[in-house]
Amino acid sequence: MAIYNLGSINIDWFYRVDNCPVNGETVAATGCVSGLGGKGANQSVAAARAGSVVQHIGAIGGEGVWAVEQLKALGVDATHVAIELAGPTGHALIFVTPDGENRIVIYPGANRMIEEADVKTALARAKPQDMLLMQNETNAQVFAAKRARARGMHVVYSAAPFDLEAVRATMPHVDLLAVNEVEAKQLAEAMGLVITDLPVPELLVTHGAKGATWYDLKNGEMLTVPAPEVDPVDTTGAGDTFVGYFCAGRDQGVETVECLELAVNAAALKVTRDGTSEAIPTLPEVRLFLEESR
Repeated sequence: MAIYNLGSINIDWFYRVDNCPVNGETVAATGCVSGLGGKGANQSVAAARAGSVVQHIGAIGGEGVWAVEQLKALGVDATHVAIELAGPTGHALIFVTPDGENRIVIYPGANRMIEEADVKTALARAKPQDMLLMQNETNAQVFAAKRARARGMHVVYSAAPFDLEAVRATMPHVDLLAVNEVEAKQLAEAMGLVITDLPVPELLVTHGAKGATWYDLKNGEMLTVPAPEVDPVDTTGAGDTFVGYFCAGRDQGVETVECLELAVNAAALKVTRDGTSEAIPTLPEVRLFLEESR
């Protein structure tokens, strides 16, 4: 089948720092590089590198054409990425400390200027059982989810960056919700529910270095897969790598436990590398890593 990803495309600027600045403080970076990023782009690249056909739906500014070429080079179909002349390409400032942790500031730019008509056109050729993947760095999620459901598609919503109102609006049209453990707790508390009573058929909860849990909330099933121990270099994009790999496994008919194993190990391998999209591992690399970790 195919994965259609309504997702952000960012220009990432990475700054290596000994420590992140506090209020009123200026710190000197020890390194600076830029590259392709954005939760949407990262997830598209991860799913493509995991072996799925991926159609990216998004927008860039006129100065971001190179980002589309990079998406294509990494295996993603960018036919439905529009050039938005009214705004710049989204970008992110990412401060990475020696332990691999990060702090990020994003400017959405063209990611919030996606036309509903473009989404409609992109989904016009989607088939039943194809997948729509979305995050919270663009507009038009509810519109896209409704269109996808009408076509019999499977809707996956990676609810990050977390926004309670956006999640509430989108959740009724979602088949699988993906959040981290802090976001899962926030959402459940806001709705006055326990996590296992959230109103979605399936739930994915990531636990950082501890792995991830999948819930079938309709049938009361649960699977947890631990993550291997690694020495982190840069945790940016780890969650996106996880989601992209899990969705690719589902798209290819892989059993859920194997989807989890591949996704967790792909994310673990990603954090041992600098960068975002270009640092996401390929499926053969992940399978080798998985075998060596056992």
